[in-house]
Amino acid sequence: MDLKLKIWRQKSASERGAFVDYELHDISPDSSFLEMLDVLNEELIGTGEEPVVFDHDCREGICGTCGMYINGRPHGPDDLITVCQLHMRKFNDGDTIVIEPWRARAFPVIKDLMVDRSAFDKLIQESGYVSVNTGNAPDANSIPVEKEKADLSMDAATCIGCGACVAACKNASAMLFVSAKVSHLALLPQGRVEAKRRASNMVAKMDALGFGNCTNTGACEAECPKGIKLTNISRLNREYFKASLF
Repeated sequence: MDLKLKIWRQKSASERGAFVDYELHDISPDSSFLEMLDVLNEELIGTGEEPVVFDHDCREGICGTCGMYINGRPHGPDDLITVCQLHMRKFNDGDTIVIEPWRARAFPVIKDLMVDRSAFDKLIQESGYVSVNTGNAPDANSIPVEKEKADLSMDAATCIGCGACVAACKNASAMLFVSAKVSHLALLPQGRVEAKRRASNMVAKMDALGFGNCTNTGACEAECPKGIKLTNISRLNREYFKASLF
């Protein structure tokens, strides 16, 4: 495959960035998107140019590290996958591919396609802890959990914190991320002790960090690689309302 790439290059958060054009030839349609970028960087290094900086780690769709806009969509033109799981067969020979970083005030660009997502870490810190008794591991059946709630909790816990929900939202809201973290604990008995404090603290921190408000357009759910549901936002709103009453 022969491809034309338009990649956002930006030396630092304090400098202006711009799109730079590149051309690649003989790219295998079976290679992943990140492998294609690896080929580009090898060519750039070979000619003495600076390689394109982008986040990556496990390359198995687990860690949530990789994340970028590809032709106007977070994680590219496929559903329920991260960038590292996107393969070049999703594109056509001769295509022009536009690649840029997440766009959100809370995710400032570090360099090129890499952004600072430490705001998510700060939100997690505000979620607090879960009260448990120390000592030997309790028997599995000592704290009964309804299967429906257990399933919903596990579904919410699949969030990998990639930031696609923020990037997809017109207001750069982190509501889907926060609601997933609140929901997977709020649904379990172990998480109820700190539930009120968790919801109110995380929402307050989300506002302080500069994330926008949710308008329920659903773009976050549509682009989430793990399929986190909007119903979690409804649960977060209920948890926050209950916390405000007490």
